[in-house]
Amino acid sequence: MILIDGKKVAAELREELKKEVLNLKAKHNKIPGLTVILIGDMAPSQIYVRMKEKAANEVGLKSEVIKYPSEVEEKTVLEKINELNKDSSVSGILVQLPLPEHINKQKVIESIAPKKDVDGFHPMNVGNLSSGYDSSIPCTPLGCYLLIKTIEPNLSGKKAIIIGRSNLNGKPMTQLLLRENCTVTVTHSKTKDLKAECLKGDIIVAAVGIPQLVRGDWIKKDAIVIDVGINKTDKGIVGDVAFEEVSKVAKALTPVPGGVGPMTIACLLKNTIECFKKSN
Repeated sequence: MILIDGKKVAAELREELKKEVLNLKAKHNKIPGLTVILIGDMAPSQIYVRMKEKAANEVGLKSEVIKYPSEVEEKTVLEKINELNKDSSVSGILVQLPLPEHINKQKVIESIAPKKDVDGFHPMNVGNLSSGYDSSIPCTPLGCYLLIKTIEPNLSGKKAIIIGRSNLNGKPMTQLLLRENCTVTVTHSKTKDLKAECLKGDIIVAAVGIPQLVRGDWIKKDAIVIDVGINKTDKGIVGDVAFEEVSKVAKALTPVPGGVGPMTIACLLKNTIECFKKSN
C-alpha cells in the first residue's frame, strides 16, 4: 500500500509556488497578496490562520490578517471586504469560517469579488466550476484532486465514490472528477447501503465527518482512498476512514493528520497566485 504523504506533496508544491512568485515579481515588479479576515477567538480558526500566514510568508506572498472581535457588526466586515476588493495590492481575500451567528455567511461570501475569491465559494465561481469554465477551485477538493493525480495520472473511466455532499468538498470534488472523465457517484450519511456503493469505487473520497465510518470490507482491492475527515475522539484525531483496516486493502491511502490538511493550505497559496495572474 502506498501512503500518500500530503506533507511531502504540499512541500513540493510550495517550492514550485516560491519560484513562480519570484518570476512574477521580476515580470510585474509586485507580488501576490493574501488578506485573511478572522472574526472571534475560536482556537481552531486561529491555528488555521496562523498556518496560512506562515505558509504564505514561506513562498514569498504578501500576507495580512485582519482580526475582529466576535461581536463585530456585519456592516463593518462588509465595508472592509468592499475596501479590499478595490485594493490592487490584494490578490486574494479569505474570510475564515465559521462566522458568529449574527453574521450572514452567504452575504459575506457573495460580497467578495469573484476574481479575489481564493476559497472558490462565491456563487459565480461555483457556477463556473460546474459549467466547466475557468474558476477558483475550493482548496480542499483541489488538494484531494492533486493527491489522487500523484497516484493515478490518468483518471479517465475510473469510478469515483464521493462520501459527503458539502459545498466545501463533496460538490466541487464531483465537478473536478467529472472533468477528468470519471463516473462519479455522490453518497452521504443518508445513503442506503453505503458499503455496497463504496465497493464499486476505484477512487473513494470520504468527507462526511463520521469517525472511521469507512471500513476495510467497504473497499475493493487497489482502490485509491482519500480521507478528508478530521474527528476528535478519545483516542486522538482520526479520519472518516478506519486506517488500519483500509490500509490492508487499498492501493493508496492518505493518513490523518498529514494527508489532505497540508494540501489545503498549499492550494490556498496556489489560488492566490492564480488570482494575481488573472488580474495582471
